Amino acid sequence: MIKLQKSTFFKEKETKESLCEFITKAKVLSMGEECRKFELIFAKKQNRSHAVFVNSGSSANLLLIQALLNSGRLKKGDIVGVSALTWATNIMPLIQLGLQPFLVDCEIDSLNVSSRTFTEALDIQPNMRAFFLTNTLGLSDDIGRIAQHCTDNGIVFFEDNCEALGSVVDGRLLGNFGIASTFSFFVGHHISAIEGGMVCVDDDKLYNHLIMARSHGWDRNLSTDSQKEIRKRYGVNDFFAKYIFYDLGYNVRPTEINGFLGNNQIQYWDEIVNKRHQNFTRLHQVIEENDNLVPIRFGHMSLVSSFAIPIIIQDLSLVVSYKKRFIDAEVEIRPMIAGNMARQPFYRKYVGNPGNQQNAEFIHRNSFYFGNNPELTSDEIELLSRLLER
Repeated sequence: MIKLQKSTFFKEKETKESLCEFITKAKVLSMGEECRKFELIFAKKQNRSHAVFVNSGSSANLLLIQALLNSGRLKKGDIVGVSALTWATNIMPLIQLGLQPFLVDCEIDSLNVSSRTFTEALDIQPNMRAFFLTNTLGLSDDIGRIAQHCTDNGIVFFEDNCEALGSVVDGRLLGNFGIASTFSFFVGHHISAIEGGMVCVDDDKLYNHLIMARSHGWDRNLSTDSQKEIRKRYGVNDFFAKYIFYDLGYNVRPTEINGFLGNNQIQYWDEIVNKRHQNFTRLHQVIEENDNLVPIRFGHMSLVSSFAIPIIIQDLSLVVSYKKRFIDAEVEIRPMIAGNMARQPFYRKYVGNPGNQQNAEFIHRNSFYFGNNPELTSDEIELLSRLLER
């Protein structure tokens, strides 16, 4: 069977052997030096000033939104646009923290929000205060124009880059167009730490809010200078300093095991990303030759670090037969993320009127995806190519 993800780790045997040795020798397994090392390496690789490591990609979303509230970038009741084609825990923290999500439709041939669909959403909801964009499946639309439009209109712009590690548009890595971006290191994603997530930022003030909100709202993991400044501001002496909670926070810390795995796997970043790009371009050539399928528009992207291969079928009557074709060949297929989020029970319960997402609804009904991972063999690529033919 061709599964979405073949192994827990890239180069799994060597990684597991290294992990066993690390656990045997490690004196501390709670968040420490390995986690800090991973943050520094990841920030440098992503071309960001700061990276904050947490226990999951979902926690990264929650932490970022809490930090935006704590720092005053957002306030309770603000309307936040969010991609209609996304994951539940991009929207749930908005609801949980007193913000109002507003779904923004995608383009069918990019699976992503474009400047066109974004400005249409603004015409409907002109009071949008922020926009949380998902870079779906490692793809993108004209994200630079979206970012510029947000800047021009005072809209706080941030990205979910959990499925797009390594993808490049206009010479920039996805995840670097907004003020912040989130990543996931869940076992099925590009880099596996089993579980784990990251928030990347350039702004020092927002970084400090992320560091405090990650661990209970205290200052223990701030730099010495930042600790001195905040303790002076609040009149905190050294005796109580470790038990003062400055703002709202959680405990979403990772472990040294996650940090070690992140450090082990990030060495393969380029190999993983390049292989995913090669797989995507090879398989997409077959898609382009099949007029039953919608080809993806990605000519503006210099590198597509594809999380999965999307199959978008022109005619609804053919969807069942295409799904059967892959299932019969023992290829794991899944819905396009979670489909149109407006259909989800939690969204209808807590948000109410879902609005109209015509393209996301088409994707919901007419598409699915199969895995693109760096361990696909040439024989498997050949099989997948045959399945994609008309």
